[in-house]
Amino acid sequence: MTLATPPRRIQALPDALISQIAAGEVVERPASVVRELVDNALDAGASQITVRLMAGGVRSIVVEDDGAGIPADQLVLAVQRHATSKIASLGDLEAVGTMGFRGEALAAIASIADLSLASRTADAAHASRLDVLSGELQPAARATGTSVEVRELFFATPARRKFLKTDATEMAHCLEAVRRHALVRADVGFAVWHDGKLVAQWRRAAGGTPAQAIDQRMADVLGADFIAQSRPLDMTVGALRVQGRTGLPDAARSRSDQQYAYVNGRYVRDRLIGHGARAAYEDVLHGNRQPSWVLFVSLDPLRVDVNVHPTKIEVRFRDGREVHQAVRHAVEAALATSRAPALAVGETAPAIAPAPAGQPAVGQAAWADLPNDFSGGSGSATPASLAWVPAVAGGQARLGLQDLAVLYAQEPAPNWPAAAPAAQSGPLSARPAPALPAALVLSTDAWPLGRALAQLAGAYILAENAQGLVVVDMHAAHERIVYERLKAAQGDTSGQALPSQPLLIPATFAATPTEQATAEGCAEALAALGLDVAPLSPGVLAVRARPAALPDADPVALARAVLAELGEVESTQLVQRARDDLLATMACHGAVRANRQLTLPEMNALLRDMERTARADQCNHGRPTWRQVTLRELDTLFLRGR
Repeated sequence: MTLATPPRRIQALPDALISQIAAGEVVERPASVVRELVDNALDAGASQITVRLMAGGVRSIVVEDDGAGIPADQLVLAVQRHATSKIASLGDLEAVGTMGFRGEALAAIASIADLSLASRTADAAHASRLDVLSGELQPAARATGTSVEVRELFFATPARRKFLKTDATEMAHCLEAVRRHALVRADVGFAVWHDGKLVAQWRRAAGGTPAQAIDQRMADVLGADFIAQSRPLDMTVGALRVQGRTGLPDAARSRSDQQYAYVNGRYVRDRLIGHGARAAYEDVLHGNRQPSWVLFVSLDPLRVDVNVHPTKIEVRFRDGREVHQAVRHAVEAALATSRAPALAVGETAPAIAPAPAGQPAVGQAAWADLPNDFSGGSGSATPASLAWVPAVAGGQARLGLQDLAVLYAQEPAPNWPAAAPAAQSGPLSARPAPALPAALVLSTDAWPLGRALAQLAGAYILAENAQGLVVVDMHAAHERIVYERLKAAQGDTSGQALPSQPLLIPATFAATPTEQATAEGCAEALAALGLDVAPLSPGVLAVRARPAALPDADPVALARAVLAELGEVESTQLVQRARDDLLATMACHGAVRANRQLTLPEMNALLRDMERTARADQCNHGRPTWRQVTLRELDTLFLRGR
């Protein structure tokens, strides 16, 4: 029988052990040391920061800056726990505007490594160097600024050192830590050396506007491709401002390694900001691809708490919903504009010239009222079961979510001259169309997406513009246009609940306390989604109705999924997302199908509507709707000019 260990007496821990415990939170790896020291250099007003590493930062880390420096009589105090020049009261802590403020980084580093500081202020005759381990303070030679040297990281805690990765991996993490600072501080130059070799350098901006400086820094840090494949954003909502750049859906990556978010100049990993940005990509991103973004959120320091985690990489907002919505709307606005207008050299899509009496006007959505072939064949018969809504004022349709057919009302189609279908002769074909009046025959650079030439394989539209050849996936393009118009029409019914289908026998399941609390607290949101989930007995929930649009869905699995998501996001966001998913499904079924033969005026009408539709570069599932093949690429294919 093992005797119980007698309880120990309560006693105060020694300062060295306290600092080592704190170091376990502050210093995880060499990159943590680099981040803390660069923070201090930026707070000192440095304009040039140099980081020198050896063995991935395990052997040595040296951070040099040209900031204000530390007076000689304060060097010893600087390495003591909770000693800082950045805050002095609770009011300072609540409105902190510096990168560092906790006053524990240097003390934590000194407890697990050999630390020394050399610093000089502008009015000092020489620099002073402090060896923390020995406590020796002596004169040194250096210009105004501070040098911090950290040798043999984790030598005092060898167990921690065993968890480090290879030198190359640790060096990569250190480089990423500097890169995060460099992205937001274009006014500061950064250089990173490893084992005596320069591995990265970003020069400080010289001239230009702050926006131009930030764009140049992004190009230097993330590459010129990021600038070319992203769009700027700048939105102000009250005292909250969101700036930066967000990547195009076409440039999405397999990893989320190019997602940077900053709050008042501080890099953070915040689920709220990340969720808001990803929500803007919901219906323009294909599969599980990860978009890129660099977002700068600026707000009153009193409205954000940065004293949440010792690493200062997490924050807490006073009004999280305000930040989430601002980020989402800023990214959505940046993505809404199609890339097509940029194809026109110095021009935008021109107004449609009035057609002579009796002639069709290219640009009217004549194809919108074509009967839809839901079977995917080439026939044009409209099923008798389709319910079409008559057009109302302004060409908009009132959407009833209970309808299963696409409710897509447009201007009445012009009375096109009849044309017999052309015989198929290979994959390339086009139905003949009446000649257009001279007033409507414009040059190839008049419209961004050009002038339709033919239809390929019954699925693609070939068009000619000033840059060369445009290939359009007509189903994907039509799907986006229908989807955007359905969303606009659905605005009048946003307060209505989705139709639900009562279950003959309620489906029951054992619920966790969290699921029970969510079901009771979000009853209205569940009803708006067409779900009736209520307690049946202690620990058991019953699903009595499910959305009518999902007749084959497992009610228990659906209820669990919705309850889990309601616990993470706001109920109104989930309801809107569910509505958008339903509208996307309707748009997909209502879009023109493959093998539908279109006339040239109908193709041109589709191209013109694409140019006027938001997010027309991708369909609802994130697939691209069109691609440009330039004349240079065509010349290369055929070896012209060689």
